[in-house]
Amino acid sequence: MRWVLHMDMDAFFASVEQLTRPTVRGRPVLVGGLGPRGTVAGASYEAREYGAKSAMPMAEARRRCPVAVVLPPRFRVYQAVSRHVLGIVREVSDVVQQVSVDEAFMEPTELAGAPVHRVEEFAGALRARVLREVGVVASIGAGPGKQLAKIASGLAKPDGMLVVPPEEQLELLWALPVRKMWGIGPVTESKLHRIGVSTIGELAALHPQDVTSLLGQAIGAELHRLAQGVDDHPVAERAEAKQVSAETTFDHDITDRATLLTEVVGQAENAHRRLVSSGRAARTVTLKVRDSDFTTISRAETFASATSELHTLAAAARRLLPIAVPPGTPVRLVGVSYSGLANSEQESLFDHPADPEENPEPEPETPEPAEAAQPSSRQWRAGDDVLHGEHGHGWVQGAGHGRVTVRFETAATGRGVARTFAVDDPQLSTGDPLDSLGLEADQPCGGRGR
Repeated sequence: MRWVLHMDMDAFFASVEQLTRPTVRGRPVLVGGLGPRGTVAGASYEAREYGAKSAMPMAEARRRCPVAVVLPPRFRVYQAVSRHVLGIVREVSDVVQQVSVDEAFMEPTELAGAPVHRVEEFAGALRARVLREVGVVASIGAGPGKQLAKIASGLAKPDGMLVVPPEEQLELLWALPVRKMWGIGPVTESKLHRIGVSTIGELAALHPQDVTSLLGQAIGAELHRLAQGVDDHPVAERAEAKQVSAETTFDHDITDRATLLTEVVGQAENAHRRLVSSGRAARTVTLKVRDSDFTTISRAETFASATSELHTLAAAARRLLPIAVPPGTPVRLVGVSYSGLANSEQESLFDHPADPEENPEPEPETPEPAEAAQPSSRQWRAGDDVLHGEHGHGWVQGAGHGRVTVRFETAATGRGVARTFAVDDPQLSTGDPLDSLGLEADQPCGGRGR
């Protein structure tokens, strides 16, 4: 009997911010773009209690949770913490598949044929070690296959563990909505609902030919097997993806331009969630369109540098639609993909190029002033990492009217002291985000200071 475990670090981006900025521990935290078109990349559980969540427009999340601390993403820090956590996972399991920056599958050889209590001991020890050595919370699910392990880890959140033995998997699976399964998105869910199938058990009870007639031979057969608890997908490392994408096929061809633009933006958002989950940014946006004659057309736009800002990526996808298909063309499929992936931001998260659909007549360009002429009041933004010659590493809590307030703390210090300076104080300089982890010189990247 095989045991597959799925580990998912809870509210990862927000948790890392709470780890490295102790003042906001236990408080609602939103991570994402701070501009008017910013998007939430991560929300702490405290913020989720107000209805804020990932992929939501930041303005909406702030309306729902006005007491939230809003911080810009720091992907270098998240990747460093992820490397440390995955290093621990690879120490305890000989078979590992990292899925994204905050989740991984394991199939430890030592657990093959093990009783439930042994799996619970293994998962409990791993969760405790990650919390002790790294400082972030991980939920773990375990079962006889990858799909069940992932579902179990989701059910175990927040900060929990769920081990499902083979004899109990069908009882658990069959009561769940079909959307919980891999490969079932809004379109497939809608098709199943139309024939009265809402749960995984109802899908499993269908005749295989009925499923393949509705969903296609390959996808239908696979989903039917998974619904019946048959999951032999291997846990194995995959080559790093060269792109992330999302696409949808419509039940009926669409010709209305406004509807198509809405669908394009929706797929841009879906692909963006996968991009952010992988902790990367993209240089190229590609729009894929298939018309009623099954002709597939792709058009791409490449930026000067990589970005993970949703508005920038979605705006490019919108611009590509009129280039890909003339107005009035019946369209049966749209997809958006991001490529030219980089492991960190290479452009500002806060300055958004205009979307011509929203600004058809852009303002004339104004020459950029010399760097020395930039207003000093714009030097610091909330969430920036700062280094002070006397007080050490800190982060900006607020700035304005020629002053900046800095909270001096790291993951190793506990709650720190806030001090206010003139924005041009000579002892203030830009800090390295990785220093917020509070590492000693001989500690591994992502470890905690003592």
